[in-house]
Amino acid sequence: MDAAPAKLTDADKQRSRWLPAILADDPDVEDGERPVRRSTRDWIVDTACFLLASGWVVFPTILIMRGEAPAGPLLVVDQIAAGLACAALWLRRRWPVGVALALLPVAVFSDLSTGAIAVSLFTVAVHRRWPVVLVVGGLHVASTVPYFLIRPSAELPYWTLMVIALSFYAALVAWGMFVRARRQLVISLRERAHRAETEVRLRDERARHLERERIAREMHDVLAHRISLLSLHAGALEFRPDAPADEIARAAGTIRDSAYQALQDLREVLGVLRGDTSGEPSGRPQPTVDDLPALLEESRQAGMHVTMRGELDEIGEVPATVGRTAYRIVQEGLTNARKHAPGREVEVSVTGAAGSGLEVAVRNALSPSGPAVPGSGSGLVGLAERVSLAGGRLEHGAASGEFRLGAWLPWPA
Repeated sequence: MDAAPAKLTDADKQRSRWLPAILADDPDVEDGERPVRRSTRDWIVDTACFLLASGWVVFPTILIMRGEAPAGPLLVVDQIAAGLACAALWLRRRWPVGVALALLPVAVFSDLSTGAIAVSLFTVAVHRRWPVVLVVGGLHVASTVPYFLIRPSAELPYWTLMVIALSFYAALVAWGMFVRARRQLVISLRERAHRAETEVRLRDERARHLERERIAREMHDVLAHRISLLSLHAGALEFRPDAPADEIARAAGTIRDSAYQALQDLREVLGVLRGDTSGEPSGRPQPTVDDLPALLEESRQAGMHVTMRGELDEIGEVPATVGRTAYRIVQEGLTNARKHAPGREVEVSVTGAAGSGLEVAVRNALSPSGPAVPGSGSGLVGLAERVSLAGGRLEHGAASGEFRLGAWLPWPA
């Protein structure tokens, strides 16, 4: 199956419009590799240059026919050479150096080809680097030596004519190089604007990607905990159908409450995904270390044997970010213990102080029968990234018949 074509952005479409202009002005593009298709602006400029060069041929010819200008011995040859030189200007955009060098022999004797020669040399100055411009311009300046010997002036001396010709070519080349520098500046600004737009788009995509990852981690941490409680209570009802009615009602109520909490958490996450722009705070406050007792009590009510080592009151006020990460670590540890080691005792430890960091650990004995609920391992991966973003360290693994999930989180003094 063929791959679907990539969708062009507005910036890419805008760039594609002026890309031929870049190739036309790029000094690294060799002759013969430039775009053949001319834009409307190119046709207008090329037509104006052709008419300017042709006018240099037509007006002197009219003056000669009226007897207002002397007719030289090379008039017919000059007219033919000038006509060919004007026609060659249509190729100057594709082969600027080639056209300028082809007109070099004509510059030795032709008077009517001055306009076409000036246009070709100006094109080289616009489209080529200064070493090439100096070489081509130097050759045309050298062609004036035999030109003024063939066509001497009765009013001005030879060296005066040479100075005038040199000044004319120097001004022509300087003008062309100025136009080239301005074009390159415009292209550079366009490229910079395109890069800036691309970087902004990439930053936005990266920010959205990171936000989706954060929401996915939050969804896993919250919903996995709730659903594992549902699974635990439902399993108890399944294996004890003869339980007293009050226990069944209590378990059903717990299942209902857990399902309601799961729906509430899911609604909050979906609200973030939908991009609520009302400006009102949505959802409940994020949990911290102070919410750990409620989390442990909720697990005990579900039938887990959970013990807490250390007193949270002795720790002090933990920063919100550190406390939220510690809460998620304990929540993930309890969820994994319910799924992989049901019925085993779980020990939770939260110790530390400002300046030395906060240490969080969750231990549970391994189940000999294997996990009751299959796991994907994505929870620990997301938890490791969460701890890493907080500047801490996460360790987990089985050893000596128990599974340990531990982390160290920085706690500034």
